Amino acid sequence: MKERYGDDILTHPEFDPDLWMEVGLSGGPDKNQVYGLSNTTADNLRSTRSVSTVGSSQSISSSQSKEFVALQQHTAQLTDKYDHLSAEYAQLKASHAQQRVEFEQIKASQA
Repeated sequence: MKERYGDDILTHPEFDPDLWMEVGLSGGPDKNQVYGLSNTTADNLRSTRSVSTVGSSQSISSSQSKEFVALQQHTAQLTDKYDHLSAEYAQLKASHAQQRVEFEQIKASQA
């Protein structure tokens, strides 16, 4: 993205299907697979997207767009779960540290 659009990430498009396909077609056992869009291949994406007249933005078919939105929602749910579990972990870690201090105090008082 930086090579194509410069260092300012604010000027980068949210999604560049040409760049995505370029990277995906670079090789590997799963080349030509467009991840996150079900069983959609780069060829399908290439044949179904249409170039918009607004700037350089491009759109994909309605069903693929729905899958993309669903993927974004799933990512948001996973992020929320991660944040929740991270907070729980921090609480457990603090509780464990407090219990360790109390244990060391009891151990020292018995010596």
